[in-house]
Amino acid sequence: MKELVGIAEQVAAKLIARKQTIAVAESSTGGLISAGLLAVPGASAYFLGGAVVYTRDARRVLMDISDEGMKGFRSSSEPYAKLLAEQMRSRFNCDWGLSETGAAGPTGNRYGDAAGHSCMAVAGPAAEVITLETGGNDRLANMQVFATTALKLLLRKLSE
Repeated sequence: MKELVGIAEQVAAKLIARKQTIAVAESSTGGLISAGLLAVPGASAYFLGGAVVYTRDARRVLMDISDEGMKGFRSSSEPYAKLLAEQMRSRFNCDWGLSETGAAGPTGNRYGDAAGHSCMAVAGPAAEVITLETGGNDRLANMQVFATTALKLLLRKLSE
C-alpha cells in the first residue's frame, strides 16, 4: 500500500496544482485505486467519487450502462475500460476518469482472460488505454499491481 500511496501523492499534487478533479471506476482492484487516492490528505480537493463495478448489476446501477449499451463490448477489455473511464468523467462532470477491469485470480474470467489480466483507461485532457498481463495468479499481488499500474498511467498522462 505504501507504493500505491506514494504514487497517489504525486497524482494528488498534480491534480491540486491544476485545480482538476477525478472519478474512478474499478473492478478487480476492489477499491484499491480509490483507497490510494483517498489516503492522501486533502483528497476532497480532487477526488469526486469512485465505484467498484464488479458485477453486471453494479455496471447497470452504478454506471447506468444497460445490457443493450454493452453490445459490442465485453468486460475485461480495452473498449470496456475506455467506456468506464469516459462514463465516470461524464457522470461526475470532472476533468479525469480512471478505470480498471480485469481478472485478479487465482483463476481467469469467463471471457478466457487468464488471471493477471487487466485493462485500464484514462479519459480526460489526455487519454490512453492499456492492457497488463502479470502472468501470475496471486490475487492480492495482482490487485496491488493493477492499482499501482493504473495510478502510474494516470500520473504519466498528468505529466504530459
